[in-house]
Amino acid sequence: MQTRSFARRAALVLAALSLPTVALADGLIDNVTGITLDKDGKVLRFTGLLVSPEGKVVKLLADSEKRPVKLDWRADEHGKVLLPGFIDAHGHVMELGFRALELDLSGTKSLDEAKARIAAYAAANPEKKWIIGGGWNQEVWGLGRFPTAAELDTVVSDRPVWLARADGHASWGNSAALKAAGVTAKSVSPAGGRIEKTGVQPNGVFVDAAQALVEKVVPRPQPKERDVAFLKAQEILMSYGITATADMGTSMDDWLAYRRTGDAGNLRVRIMSYGMGVDTAVRIGGAGPTPWLYGDRLRMGGVKLYADGALGSRGAWLKKPYSDAPGQSGAGFMSDDVIRNYLSRAALDHYQVAVHAIGDRANAEVLSAIEDMADTYKGDRRWRIEHAQIVDPVDLPRFGKNGIIASMQPTHQTSDRAMAEARLGPDRLAGAYAWNSMLKNGATLAFGSDYPVEKPDPFAGWAAAFTRQDADGQPFGGWRPEERITREQAWWAFTGAAAYAGFAEDKFGRLGVGQRADFIIVDRDPLLASPTELRATKVEQTWIGGAKAWSRK
Repeated sequence: MQTRSFARRAALVLAALSLPTVALADGLIDNVTGITLDKDGKVLRFTGLLVSPEGKVVKLLADSEKRPVKLDWRADEHGKVLLPGFIDAHGHVMELGFRALELDLSGTKSLDEAKARIAAYAAANPEKKWIIGGGWNQEVWGLGRFPTAAELDTVVSDRPVWLARADGHASWGNSAALKAAGVTAKSVSPAGGRIEKTGVQPNGVFVDAAQALVEKVVPRPQPKERDVAFLKAQEILMSYGITATADMGTSMDDWLAYRRTGDAGNLRVRIMSYGMGVDTAVRIGGAGPTPWLYGDRLRMGGVKLYADGALGSRGAWLKKPYSDAPGQSGAGFMSDDVIRNYLSRAALDHYQVAVHAIGDRANAEVLSAIEDMADTYKGDRRWRIEHAQIVDPVDLPRFGKNGIIASMQPTHQTSDRAMAEARLGPDRLAGAYAWNSMLKNGATLAFGSDYPVEKPDPFAGWAAAFTRQDADGQPFGGWRPEERITREQAWWAFTGAAAYAGFAEDKFGRLGVGQRADFIIVDRDPLLASPTELRATKVEQTWIGGAKAWSRK
């Protein structure tokens, strides 16, 4: 669906975001307050960074060390703070771009506020045949229930509306969308999904696999639209100081957009790609992971699988029923045989496996599957469990075995705290968002944001990780403070450990000799900042491969 208004916007975005190719040369970033962690997590400080023509770190220079005389270029940063670029271990690149370009309900505090935003967007885009977007969260709205198609109809009734929940595990449509998809009272919830109903009538919300009942008729973005969305996502990520990211659930269309951008010389952010299912990864990589492309900027190295849904839509698979919905326990998306078959198919060709698991039963099932596979597929597999939000305490020690990586998101804890208490009750929270327990049990802890579910803001995640408090400093003393980790441990989880989680630690993740010179210039020293000050940190410049890729205007 390519409209004239989108074409105009696409031209403007492409012009603004396309970046010239930078010639490689010997260079020096000088007069900085440089801070990084070494491989052992020790803080290193330096005042100069020597960069090779290939965009790699040659040497970290102390203040007393003599600077090279012959250089192709030198950048004097006048004492500003330089940090290694952040790595988001779990994000959704294309969704971030589309969310920024479509109707975005993130940040709405009530249903009425959301309806007003929807009405304004529809009025401003009369040419759009469908209103598409997302970011709503009924828990933030204090609604106590899901919104309905009837409520959407009061705002837009002349064309279909389809809006994803913030976590992507439920979507909300109006009556026109349900009609276009042929959804009626006779429609049946598919396995791994749920049609929310009032009596026998679908009421407009579709959970997990049930979303496909409507999505089959939602217009697919055209390649040009995907290219614009990717460039927008890349700009957003660099503005937050993110120089590399895992893309969890890359589709074939997504991969082609990354390749088109790379071929055009406009790929800046490094992408560790995990295909949406085994079939997608195999279609792209064939008999194994792809090599690193475009100067270590793109690699399809793994497979993304789903064991369950999300806590907010009560799709997370629990060992016991939800405290606030006694008749529901969520749902598992794969039987025991199916998950083992997928793990085996992926591991056979050395694809890394990353499995989404939020509920305690889902986590236990994935752990058991990994344990069964570990004897067959030996070596450095780095099995990943994504989110690992609600874990039965008896299962926590299992994360320290078989090289498992706990890929977690600190801002989920601050956003979900009240909801988690309501969903589970106070007696089932001992293994919730258990970062310190993961480290104590020997698991590798890698941090991300799950953008666009949360903002891709590593400073907010960093502060949450060592305080267990939100931006307002709540709750006092931190929520389940025994699960706090140190400031340095949290920093490593957003840098070196996140690179390790994607088999990229030899290429980037810290500032050391031979590593890619990916770094950011910020407005304060994060090791000396209070949690509030840390959250307020502004990125002024983002450099990738020794070249300036973004700067704040």
